[in-house]
Amino acid sequence: MTVNKNARRIYSSSRPAGASGFCRDNLMVGDMKNRSVFLKNYGFSIILILSILAGSFIGVMLKEKAVALKPLGDVFLNLLFTIVVPLVFFSISSAVAETGDMKRLGKIFTWMIIVFVATGVIASVVMIAGVKIFPPASGIHINLNANFKFEHVNVSEKIVSAFTVADFRDILSKQNMLALIILSLLVGIAAANTGEKGRLFAKFLVSGNEVMSKTISYCMLYAPIGLGAYFAYLVGVLGPELLGSYFRVVVLYYPVAILYFFVAFSFYAYLAGRGRGVKTFWENIIPTSITAWGTGSSFAAIPANLEAAEKTGVPSDIREVVIPIGATIHMDGSCLSAVLKTALLFGLFGMNFSGVGTFVTCVAVAILSGTVMSGIPGGGFLGELMIVTLYGFPIEALPIISMVGTLVDPPATMVNSVGDNVASMLVARVLGGRKWMEKGS
Repeated sequence: MTVNKNARRIYSSSRPAGASGFCRDNLMVGDMKNRSVFLKNYGFSIILILSILAGSFIGVMLKEKAVALKPLGDVFLNLLFTIVVPLVFFSISSAVAETGDMKRLGKIFTWMIIVFVATGVIASVVMIAGVKIFPPASGIHINLNANFKFEHVNVSEKIVSAFTVADFRDILSKQNMLALIILSLLVGIAAANTGEKGRLFAKFLVSGNEVMSKTISYCMLYAPIGLGAYFAYLVGVLGPELLGSYFRVVVLYYPVAILYFFVAFSFYAYLAGRGRGVKTFWENIIPTSITAWGTGSSFAAIPANLEAAEKTGVPSDIREVVIPIGATIHMDGSCLSAVLKTALLFGLFGMNFSGVGTFVTCVAVAILSGTVMSGIPGGGFLGELMIVTLYGFPIEALPIISMVGTLVDPPATMVNSVGDNVASMLVARVLGGRKWMEKGS
């Protein structure tokens, strides 16, 4: 006991005056720094979530009257759609022009396509497992004599119009995004290969990209109001549809999509950057997720997606090529919904959805369907038409799965957009090695 008392006495006498207060001050400073880091990483995401919860509550209270708030959401959507065309042009063309190394650009494209296809296959297989466990057509009774006017679609004309436009003014529309991407690539390659004479133009592209990025940051200041109002409209006006005859479809798709969102994307982020990759990914991806869910548009989420990839450390030449192109041709969420639509039609028409051949065909159709789907709301008509025609279903089946596409659009778009982000991380991992995150952008 004496030794312990002496020890305590010696320790007490050896501490500097005010040491206890000094320790407390250090702890307080540390706590303040931790809060500052937390708010820096998640502050805007928390604001968006709170605005959406408030909007959803208002929608529940106002019901159909919430349509009055839709214009406030439309303002935000229109701002994003207006800026997305020049943003995509400058981001892709400047990234290619700055690359200077066509060999590296070729590697980016090669691995981008490999990642797109691989993740699409995984998403399709996940939904196949889901529909086998919980068949979407069980207990659903739909009138197959739906009054639907079918117009013949010329596939070759659609392919030509998807990749090209007849007039330059048409390239300025978000409806022709794939044609815009191709033009942006050509302009960037031309600027990179023109040498000294093209250097000034390449600098213009880089400068334009910086200006568009700053413009987007200003537009995002309105996001809490715009998204809150849009969610009030969605919940108040469209919410009752979820309780209709398609309830079973929604009950299946939403949990599977959300499970894929958290589990698959965490796995992809882990492959790309191990524990640090997962942590950084989830620190920055929430604004992209919320924007995609609320607007129903992969294109509208491009700005937030590019910013998230930059904060994660994805090199500029990778993120500014993979993400805009991915918004058009990489759609894991659409692959999920394509399998669901196919299984639903199989069940409704009394066909057996089983067997390796059926599953392989279904995955192939899902990849093709996801590739041709547009990034704008309600733009999955061609993919749905492909499902109906390739399997030989009657045209009356088209409006059935069109409604399914509408109901699952929010989580599908979120998965589509966030999938582009992790795809850019995976491409960066392949090209940059294990320590790509330390190299930064």
